[in-house]
Amino acid sequence: MVEMSCEDHDRYAASSQFITHTVGRILKESMLESTPINTKGYESLLGLVENTAMDSFDLYYGLFMFNKNSLEMLEKLDLAFEDLRKQLIAWLHRVVRNQLIENGERLHQLDGSNSHALHRRAPNESALLHSSQSDENTKLKIAIVGFGNFGQFLAKTIVSQGHEVLAYSRSDYSDVARKLGVLYFSDVDDLCEQHPGVILLCTSIISTVKVLKSLPFQRLKRSTLFVDVLSVKEFPRNLFLQHLPHDFDVLCTHPMFGPESGKNGWKNLPFVYDKVRIGNEESRILRCYRFLDIFASEGCRMVEMSCAEHDRHAAGSQFVTHTTGRFLEKLRLKTTPINTKGYETLLSLVKNTGRDSFDLYYSLFLYNLNAMEQLERFDLAFESLKKQLFNRLHSIYRKQLFENEQ
Repeated sequence: MVEMSCEDHDRYAASSQFITHTVGRILKESMLESTPINTKGYESLLGLVENTAMDSFDLYYGLFMFNKNSLEMLEKLDLAFEDLRKQLIAWLHRVVRNQLIENGERLHQLDGSNSHALHRRAPNESALLHSSQSDENTKLKIAIVGFGNFGQFLAKTIVSQGHEVLAYSRSDYSDVARKLGVLYFSDVDDLCEQHPGVILLCTSIISTVKVLKSLPFQRLKRSTLFVDVLSVKEFPRNLFLQHLPHDFDVLCTHPMFGPESGKNGWKNLPFVYDKVRIGNEESRILRCYRFLDIFASEGCRMVEMSCAEHDRHAAGSQFVTHTTGRFLEKLRLKTTPINTKGYETLLSLVKNTGRDSFDLYYSLFLYNLNAMEQLERFDLAFESLKKQLFNRLHSIYRKQLFENEQ
C-alpha cells in the first residue's frame, strides 16, 4: 500500500508506466521474434512486448494524454535515441576516416619501396613440421590470448575441469593467473613454443586483427585449433580463413553469457558454435569435441549454427537488447515507489548493458552487417508510434473545434 499525492503519482507514473509501455510498443512495431540464441535480456524484452501488447492503444493514449508529465518523457526518449544514433555514426565516421588516412600512408610507403616489400616471405616450412602423433589424453593444453575479465572468467572453469591453461596478454595478469592455476607468459613467442593444442582468442573485436597478425604461427603445431569467443561470428570466421595457415583448424564460438550472467553457473545458457574448418584426422575431431565438452559438461545449451545465421539472429537478440538498454541509460532512470514489473525489467536491462563498454556495443553495430537494418527498424517503429499518438491528438482537437463551431 503506497499513499502519495495524485501529483506525485503522475510524476512517477510518467517513468514507471508510460516509458515502459512506450518501449514495449516500439519493440512490438520492430517485429521482434524469438531466436534459437535468446539472451536473458532479450527474453525480458520479449516478455515486455507480450505484456504491453495485451493493453489497448486507448489505454496507452490515455497514459500519454491525461498525464501532463508524459510528453516530456516522450521528448526525452526521442532525444536519447537520437543521441545514441549520433554516437554510433560519429564512431563510424572516425574509424572510416582513420582507415582512409592509414591506407593513404601505406600506399605512399609502398610506392617508394621495392616490389618485394609487397609480399611477406612465408615461414620456413620445416619449422612448421611437428610430430603428428595423436594425444590420447582427454585433457587439453589451451592457450588463452587476451587474459582480461572474460579470459579469466573462462579460465577458472577450464582449469577446474583439469585442462592445462596457458595465458598471454598485453597487461600483466601474472598474479591473477597464479591464483587461478594458469601458467602466464609475458612473451607470445614463449607461449607458442609450448605448442598448445588450442589457441583461444579472448581479445576485443576491435583488436582481433592486430593480435592475430602478431602471432608467430611458425612456432605452433601445424594442426593447432584456433577458437574465438567474439559476439559476432562472420567477422572472425573471415579473419581466420584469410590469415591462418590452411593446416590450422578453426572453431568459431559465442558463449552468450559473461562473468555476471554466468556467475552462478552455466546451466541452460546458450553456447553457439560453428566447426568452420576441422581436419579429418580422428585426433583433431576429438580435440574439437573435447573443447566443446568444456561447455556442454557445465550444462550449456549447445547450439550449432553457421556464423552467418548467428549474426542474423544476434542482430535481433543482442544488438536490439543493447540498443534499448543504452538509450534508456541516457534517461538516467531511477527506481520509484510505484515500480511496475515491466519498469523493473527496464531498470535491470539498463544495469546489465551499462556494465559493458561502448566499444563492445559499437562492435556489435560495426561488425554485424544486420545491425544497421535493426537500427533502422527501431527508428521507424519509434516514428510510427509517435505518429499514432499525434494523429490521435490531432483528430480529437479537430473534432472539438468542429463541435464548438456547431
